[in-house]
Amino acid sequence: MRFKDYTWPHNPRTYAIEYRREVDARKVPFAHYYMQDLGLAWRVMSGEGEFVGEGAYDEFRKLANVFYSPGAGMLIHPVWQPSKAHFVKLELTQQPRSDYVAYRFEFWEDTERHAPGVYSKGAGTASGGANASALNPATHTVRAGETMTTIAAQHSTTAAELIKKNPKVRQPNLLRIGQVVVIN
Repeated sequence: MRFKDYTWPHNPRTYAIEYRREVDARKVPFAHYYMQDLGLAWRVMSGEGEFVGEGAYDEFRKLANVFYSPGAGMLIHPVWQPSKAHFVKLELTQQPRSDYVAYRFEFWEDTERHAPGVYSKGAGTASGGANASALNPATHTVRAGETMTTIAAQHSTTAAELIKKNPKVRQPNLLRIGQVVVIN
């Protein structure tokens, strides 16, 4: 197994992949519940392993240095598909010794691959300047399972700001697929 520039001397003992989907449930007055599929979330790749033999603790330190380096990297496993991922957890599971270190790890798949149609300010304009974004505001086309909150998170704003910028959206809690939401 490999992540960024670190290659495990032998593969971890266990490796699991957890697939997640975000779903929200809201009570409808005088009725039942409305459930909304918010779409795929990130995959979680986790496992545990050990370094054994002379230099085991030094090998763990190398892995810890990779953990401390920021940003996503390619996670390559000999069986599973490669993923762009963030190293989010590294845990010692016993008192380390120079010849034996047991550990757990967790990676989260980078969610960029799930982000639908993100447009930059002034997209589609010839000049792309400051005035262009005022003339052609950035928009987002609603996809299945999206809410004002999820769209706001994708564009580094708040749902309240999006609602303010979209007075023509009569029911901001019930967006339709294909509906266009103004971002800026």
